[in-house]
Amino acid sequence: MNKKALTLTVVANMTSNYSEGLGNVASVQKVFKNRRIYSMRSRESLKNAIMIQSGWYDDLETEVDGATQKKVNEDLNAINCRALEGGYMNTQATTYVRRSSFYVTDAISTEHFISEPRFHNNLYMATNYAKSKGLSVQEPGKNNIGLMPYQYEYDKSLKIYSITIDLEMIGKDENFEGEADAKEKADRVICLLDAIENLSLVVKGNLDNAEPIFAVGGLSPRKTHYFENVVNVEEAKLIISSDLKNKIDRGFYAGLLQGNLLENEEEIEEELHPLTITEMFDKLRQEVKEYYLG
Repeated sequence: MNKKALTLTVVANMTSNYSEGLGNVASVQKVFKNRRIYSMRSRESLKNAIMIQSGWYDDLETEVDGATQKKVNEDLNAINCRALEGGYMNTQATTYVRRSSFYVTDAISTEHFISEPRFHNNLYMATNYAKSKGLSVQEPGKNNIGLMPYQYEYDKSLKIYSITIDLEMIGKDENFEGEADAKEKADRVICLLDAIENLSLVVKGNLDNAEPIFAVGGLSPRKTHYFENVVNVEEAKLIISSDLKNKIDRGFYAGLLQGNLLENEEEIEEELHPLTITEMFDKLRQEVKEYYLG
């Protein structure tokens, strides 16, 4: 079977990112589906986090030409710059456009959203400032001491997202001649896998562990989110369907992190015979090496 892509669908316990705010109120991003509202982490936010933690953005160069954009030229392109694997459009002089080598879906919560606002203030800093100026924190309206109460919605829940990497596109740039060597291609994909396996997010100053608690996928002949429609969670239980099992049996892996975040772990182990998350990602890294290096 001619493998062309690496596809994964992941269940992770992660926070949502934030969208528009109104005054001193910040709200999480949401999506409407199945006649209900669900919290989410947008694909843009998720992709940016993966790009940063994979190290793909370490060699990023930007420039401003009307808009801030990634720097691209004959000497700096996706062949020798990992940051440009995520796609670019550069309008400096000649316009160059290249699509991304990998695609991420929104990470959408498995349960509908219930508002959980959190209330805060900067009382300590305002008090410190007032004290240094000989002012009173008891009269914030009269004294400009910078006292500011604020609130934000909080959400950390099981979310599902998919990622698919185009293995044939890695290290190539159709706008310029040449391509990266096989070892560099393998290293780029492995860096993405490392980031997904150990993903963490910083949200409102808090560190959020967004590692997979369940993952399914592998190398595929189809460049699509192969498991997107068969991985579903209801009431913290993974739905184990015949279609999910049939898809896994076509040369793919399932991985489970034992921590009781999914309430039917015993059923998952009995029906799917999953690897540990570490074992699964080790196998994926090995298959990527074999794909590029033989």
